[in-house]
This record gives sequence, structure tokens and C-alpha cells, in this order.
Amino acid sequence: GDLGAAREALVRDGFTEQDADRAIAALKAVPASQTVQERTAPAWEAVQAYGERAARGALQIAGLDVADVDCLITSNSTTPALPGLDVALANRLPLRGDTMLLPATQWACVAGTRSLALAADLVAADPDRVVLVVISEALSTTYQPADDTLESLIVRLLFADTAVAAVVTGRPRPESVLRLDAAWHHTLPGTRDLHRLETRADGTHFVMDRRGPRAVQETVTAMWEWLRVRYEDDPSSWHPDVLLAHPGGTRVLEYMEQTMPDEWPPGLLEYSRDSYTSGNRGGAAVFDILRRAYDAGQKAGSRAVLYAAAPGLTATALEGEWL
Repeated sequence: GDLGAAREALVRDGFTEQDADRAIAALKAVPASQTVQERTAPAWEAVQAYGERAARGALQIAGLDVADVDCLITSNSTTPALPGLDVALANRLPLRGDTMLLPATQWACVAGTRSLALAADLVAADPDRVVLVVISEALSTTYQPADDTLESLIVRLLFADTAVAAVVTGRPRPESVLRLDAAWHHTLPGTRDLHRLETRADGTHFVMDRRGPRAVQETVTAMWEWLRVRYEDDPSSWHPDVLLAHPGGTRVLEYMEQTMPDEWPPGLLEYSRDSYTSGNRGGAAVFDILRRAYDAGQKAGSRAVLYAAAPGLTATALEGEWL
């Protein structure tokens, strides 16, 4: 096709020149048959560069400097590297030598909620701590032209490369947007094979079983039960004002709408649906959904529930309040 026309269309639609060039370069490179090294090397460079940009942006919004960071939590499940994203960012930003580095390479799609749950635990133990969370994923590395199953096609159409970052503090700051009050974790036994990354001679393949969404629905049911028990003294009057959910696709969002309590208002998943219109961002998705909700404007005191599920199957949810 005419990539020049595609580039012009992207710029017309609001893309910066730099982002349009990057998208066109990806259209050329991603579908090509490549070795593991050819595919991973540029992706790993991008993961570091975009992670750094996201980190600096989050610190700037929080009114903090890199020297203020006491702990760095990173998640990156798509471009294997040792040392990893944590050490790369510690050097690139650079962070203080005594900053605690906590890298995660297996969280995948649950990274958004699980990183916030861990950060909340860390600042609960020491309220003066400043925790920087950075999630950077190159999901396009799993795009394999030879994979021709329906599931592979769905993955190919959905996945998006993204880097996001957030700052978690133990004490409220003028820039704080959300208070985290409680976390819930749930892992389903016997579901390891439903979603997985496989490394083969030609690179990394994302393998998805069509039974996956039904299993993810089980974690949703378990989350509803957690919230029911948490608010059983006040079941009729309590409900979230916004539900920021990354269950892997819109099919499970529909299940969530069908199974949430009847008393809850409609439209709770609006921002979650919006996020999927531009791709499945993996571990970065919940932060993207959170940003969409924030940009739309939320009243102080509004209740929020954040949820994500990942290969395992494992899920983490958080409950909190807009500040």
C-alpha cells in the first residue's frame, strides 16, 4: 500500500510527525520475517526510551525530581533483558544509588493494578517513601506472520506498544489524584496453558486458548464477591462511580456489565471500553484507562475500582477514592 498516504492521514488525525514516522516504520518492520535478535534489539531500545520518557513525565506532573525517588517498580514482560528495565532507568534518569529497584518480568497484563498494590504496601510501611512505577511493553514483538489461527489474528489486531508511569506517595500531595484503600489478589489453579508466551526458533509467540475469556470471567465473579463482603454492611448504597478494568478484551467487559449488581449505575466501564478502541496495551492498560477517567474529570470522593487479569490466570483489583 501507499505508506506516504497513510502517514499523511495519521498527521491529519492528530499524530505528531515523530509518532507518524514511528507508526509507519512499524508497519514496515513488524510484519517482516525477522530473527529473534532483529526483532528484539530495536524493541528493547524503544522500551527503555519510552519508559524513561513516561517516568520523567510522571515525576514532572507529581512535582517531584528523580532525586526524590526511593523505590522504582518496573514491569516489562515482552523483551527479555538482564540487567532489565529497572537498571536501565536507574542509569538513564539517573536515580540515587540507594534507590530500591523492584523489577517484574512476569506480571504482563496485571502490571497496572499489581504494581499499584505493591507500591501501596511499600508506602504503608514507610509513609515518607516515594515510589515510581514504570510499565513499558513492546507487544508487537509477539507479532508473527506465520501464525494464522483466528486467535493469533485477534491478538495481532489488538496489541499495542505503550509505556506508562505513575508516582505513589505515602502522604497526600497537592498533585495526588487517587487514594488507594484496599487490594485483592486472585489466582486460578490449572489455567497456566490458556494464555502464554512461547519462545521458538523465529521468536516470541503469544498463544491464546479460546477458553481464556471464560476463565477470566471466574476472576471477575470472585472480585464481585470480594466487594460484596467488603461492603456487606452497606450493600444497597455503596457502588463504584467508575470501574477501570483490563480483562484482556471487550467480551469480558460485556460479562462484567451483565453480572455486576443491578443497583450499580450504567456506564461504569466507559473508559475501559474507550481504551480498547486504540489497542490492548497489556500491563500499561489500567494506567491508560485511569488517565482517560482523570481527563474526563472525576469528583473528589468518587469511588474507583481498578481491575486487571493476566496469564496465570491471575488477577488483582484495587479500591480507592478520587481526591
